[in-house]
Amino acid sequence: MKNLQKQCEDVSSWIRDNVYAANAKGVVLGLSGGIDSAVAAALCKIAFPQDTLCLMLPCHSNPKDEEDARLVASKLKLKIQKIALDQTFDILRQSIGSQDSDSKLLLGNIKSRLRMVTLYYYAGKHNYLVVGPTNKSELTIGYYTKHGDSGVDIMPIADFVKEEIYELAKYLGVPKELIDKVPTAGLWENQTDEQEMKMSYKELDDYINNGKANETIKNKIDAMHNSSEHKRNAPKIFKRKQL
Repeated sequence: MKNLQKQCEDVSSWIRDNVYAANAKGVVLGLSGGIDSAVAAALCKIAFPQDTLCLMLPCHSNPKDEEDARLVASKLKLKIQKIALDQTFDILRQSIGSQDSDSKLLLGNIKSRLRMVTLYYYAGKHNYLVVGPTNKSELTIGYYTKHGDSGVDIMPIADFVKEEIYELAKYLGVPKELIDKVPTAGLWENQTDEQEMKMSYKELDDYINNGKANETIKNKIDAMHNSSEHKRNAPKIFKRKQL
């Protein structure tokens, strides 16, 4: 990727413009311990050095994720706050009659949506916008939770594929531990992105950037893109006919 400094300046300026256009004064985002949220947080810190709030939102999560999030916060001098959602998740499951037979995906989506609710509470409290960590690779195939990690006001890194996120991370000083970490959404034990997507980020990025992929991967990406179109669009609105 060319001119990383200019790319970062442009994104940070875009974040500021969108915040001010909404008459807000800063941003809030979740700091998961992953590379995407770390890059998003670093760019937000450039845009709003004093008004970037990063929330750690563990929900029956791997303690290593919090450790990595704190490492990022320390290195980038981010303002952080921890809100544990374990008990909230358990009570909600009980209230709605969630069963142990419920799928990992179904339960994982609840976690993501609880985090969204929490972020918007703090956004409202501080007059901030909510920033999302979704990258272009994930956006293309719908690899995120609708009204969860995509339930945000702005997506500053959604035009950068995963390979470019790593470039940005190195430039922005994200700790090497996160750059070397196997990508995971952290929604259940031993989950990894590439295992769940059933393809590598390299295969996905090559197809997005260059249209290059073997037939199996091409068909899979096209199918995932088409079936997740509803995630990228505003809700459909019925248009009545003039009677």
